[in-house]
Amino acid sequence: MSEQGGTDKEPRRLTGRQRLAAGLWPPRVTRAQLIVAVLLFGLGLGLAIQVRSNNDDSALRGARQEDLVRILDELDDRTQRLEDEKQSLDDQRTELETSSDQAEEARKQTREKEQQLGILAGTVAAEGPGITLTVADSGDTVEPDMLLDTIQELRAAGAEAIQINGVRVVANTFFSGTGGDIQVDGKQVTAPYRFKVIGKPQDLEPALNIPGGVVQTLEKEQATATVARAEKIIVNALRPAERPDYARSSAQ
Repeated sequence: MSEQGGTDKEPRRLTGRQRLAAGLWPPRVTRAQLIVAVLLFGLGLGLAIQVRSNNDDSALRGARQEDLVRILDELDDRTQRLEDEKQSLDDQRTELETSSDQAEEARKQTREKEQQLGILAGTVAAEGPGITLTVADSGDTVEPDMLLDTIQELRAAGAEAIQINGVRVVANTFFSGTGGDIQVDGKQVTAPYRFKVIGKPQDLEPALNIPGGVVQTLEKEQATATVARAEKIIVNALRPAERPDYARSSAQ
């Protein structure tokens, strides 16, 4: 029988296994334990990487001779392909540079040729050494054919550019009129007739002064001719560029 006033239950006794489980869970991790765990994890990861690297080296050391030869051949082939690609790129660069130089040289020659043709055609101004020839004709005795003969003599002596009183003389220049009323390419010119001539002065002046030449012929007609050398003659009378009616360039 129980005692009066209520009954007291005895506390439940735990087995050893239950006490061990209660001590382990929930886990109680201190800061020091957490740091140790992180360090151990890092150490383990480093060891794993080292083992893998060692395994790779061991794989090469343990490879058969023919496998090593194959690997070396593949490396040599790859190196050769890279060298070939580098050489190809170098060749392309050299070709581009050469092409650029050739194109620039062609443009330069074209500009020079254009200037030369312009001087001959009278469409561009010119300057250089040469002479001036001044023909005074107070008696209007100088005829157009005398001026034409003068031009022919100058051309034969190497004249490269000529103008008379502001009229540019070119290949198809013509003289007309009579003494005192002379036209050059249809433009009126009056005495004194001033020739500006570019060429070698040492050739031009003697050509005019030879016995029976231009100077003596003009003097026989009571005209006077004066020749003077100059280091710089400017021929700046221009002719308009004319487009041919029928001729066309045959260059394709």
